[in-house]
Amino acid sequence: MSISRLTPAYETSLGKCYLGDALELLKKVKDNSISLVLTSPPFALRRQKAYGNVDAASYVDWILPFAWEIQRILKPDGSFVMDLAGAWNPKKGTRSLFQYELILKLCQRFHLAQEFYWYNPSKLPTPAEWVTIRRTRVKDAVNMVWWLSKTEEPQADNRRVLKPYSKSMLRLLRDGYDTATRPSQHEIGPNFQKDNGGAIPPNMLSIPNCRSADSYIKRCRQEGLTIHPARFPEPLPEFFVQFLTSPGDTVLDPFSGSNMTGAVSQKLGRKWISFEINEEYVESSQMRFEENPKTGAGLGIKNLMKKKKPA
Repeated sequence: MSISRLTPAYETSLGKCYLGDALELLKKVKDNSISLVLTSPPFALRRQKAYGNVDAASYVDWILPFAWEIQRILKPDGSFVMDLAGAWNPKKGTRSLFQYELILKLCQRFHLAQEFYWYNPSKLPTPAEWVTIRRTRVKDAVNMVWWLSKTEEPQADNRRVLKPYSKSMLRLLRDGYDTATRPSQHEIGPNFQKDNGGAIPPNMLSIPNCRSADSYIKRCRQEGLTIHPARFPEPLPEFFVQFLTSPGDTVLDPFSGSNMTGAVSQKLGRKWISFEINEEYVESSQMRFEENPKTGAGLGIKNLMKKKKPA
């Protein structure tokens, strides 16, 4: 049975959220049908989290079956973007190499288009044993975000994610400059002064993740719903959805959690599909789409899940 024949937990004008095991649901998605798979799977943590996770030693074998299904369903110009935190070896102040082992395996069927670094300045100082007690390591505040593609020419356009020019660049565009060869032996020619509408962003994304009272959390608390403990900050999926897709394309998140990927895709005019195995998280993720009764703003949710009554 294809995914289109299944009943979603809820849906909007552009997307559908399904409750169930991501691997089984991925198997029901058509070949070559998805433009972008954007997700943050459960991390390789030593301590078990409520949303479920495996340790670094088991991680590669656990996630590869998901990845091979993702490779199958991507369009030829599609991309797979995965946010992964690093891991530490148990009882040691050294890093696990599981991410690099994983990427080498993934590149048997994918191309590594580019690696990104998500710097979260609001991260707590971890691991505490080595950072705050022994003081022999510094705060681990960067996640790897791997951009993999099905072919060597994925859809992408950095003009969709330009940043505002710096003050110095604005002065240069206004006043001009002398063409010359820099000490680095780079030649700065007259084309450097061309106004391209903004600066091309680097592959270092500085995005705090510290919102503890956004509308999703407020509504979950009001309704007595379970708040997902690991939520995407909106600018992160927004960057990749804009960069790697066009309006009308389909974005899929197989580990959707609070479904920020779906909400961002909806806002940007992309179709979306989300999978989540935890019913409580599916129920609370609806808060990202509901209409604001005061402003009328909202993302058009329909067919809401019925709230479970306490036993």
